[in-house]
Amino acid sequence: MNISQRLENIYSGAVHDVLCKEGYRDCVLPPKLSPLNPDCHLAGKVFTISGQILTSLDDHKTLLEWTGMLSRVPAGTVLICQPNDNSMAHMGELSAEALKLRGVKGYIVDGGCRDTELIEKLGFPVFCKYYTPKDIVGSWIPNRLGEQIQIGDVVIESGDYVVGDRDGVVVIPQLIVPKVTEEAEKVLSTENLVRKAIIDGEDPQVAFLKYGKF
Repeated sequence: MNISQRLENIYSGAVHDVLCKEGYRDCVLPPKLSPLNPDCHLAGKVFTISGQILTSLDDHKTLLEWTGMLSRVPAGTVLICQPNDNSMAHMGELSAEALKLRGVKGYIVDGGCRDTELIEKLGFPVFCKYYTPKDIVGSWIPNRLGEQIQIGDVVIESGDYVVGDRDGVVVIPQLIVPKVTEEAEKVLSTENLVRKAIIDGEDPQVAFLKYGKF
């Protein structure tokens, strides 16, 4: 299995714990970012975009920029957007459909989403901060692709990896992805031993002292 496939089997809490041990504490996106479908699990290599409010452009130009961005997102990546805006929807059903058909694994935005019921039925993983019917047309454009962005306290580069589930979203710096993945897999194995010990009636503190994990 490749890194993305391995991370799909690891929950966000385990990844967070490993990153903290490695000294990476600013790795979790703000708690307000949540999945449309709480049962979704999203993992993969990151591609970043950011945008800005720009009301000087007409409807045609803003949609031209938006659809052009959709066409340039690499297949197999997770698209993460810093819109620098808290008023509009930066994802909708047609865009989700286009990204899914292009092989994009999911979308995370520090902003809004609309058509949420349709997107959830589509099965395309989306994490967002709020819902609104307000569209970007004539008001907002994506203006930087593949460059460094920041969401909350987390600096994100294209090429980093991400794990997202109902607990939240964790970003893994690309230089330590293999190590973090391996260590997180070890965490899951150890937790299985602790879980079995507790189910078998062992005192939780004794189990913790035996396996060093809880």
